[in-house]
Amino acid sequence: MKSTVGLQKDRDFRKVYRQRNSMANRLLIIYIRENQEVYNRVGFTVSKKVGKATVRNRVKRRMKESYRKNHPSIKTGYDLVFIARDTAANSTMAEIESAMRHLLRKKKMIKKKEA
Repeated sequence: MKSTVGLQKDRDFRKVYRQRNSMANRLLIIYIRENQEVYNRVGFTVSKKVGKATVRNRVKRRMKESYRKNHPSIKTGYDLVFIARDTAANSTMAEIESAMRHLLRKKKMIKKKEA
């Protein structure tokens, strides 16, 4: 089974937001909720404040790719929602990935390395 599934329904996003378990940095905001499953469900949101459709799509693609690169090291059993701030529009792929890793580390979502 996949270790990640997409969050798609509005009610699922609302459940995650209602938990109010969030953290932010300069580029991204993360919301986390336990989901009692053996996999993660993840959603990405970019508002119109970030820019026009092409800019929003580029930011969302970068966020998805950053998550894909890091998902093997992320703990499972959670619903995650990443929201792009307007400063993400002018950010590089490396900056977005670094911001995502920073938030995941702060929320203790990175698996411990086995000795």
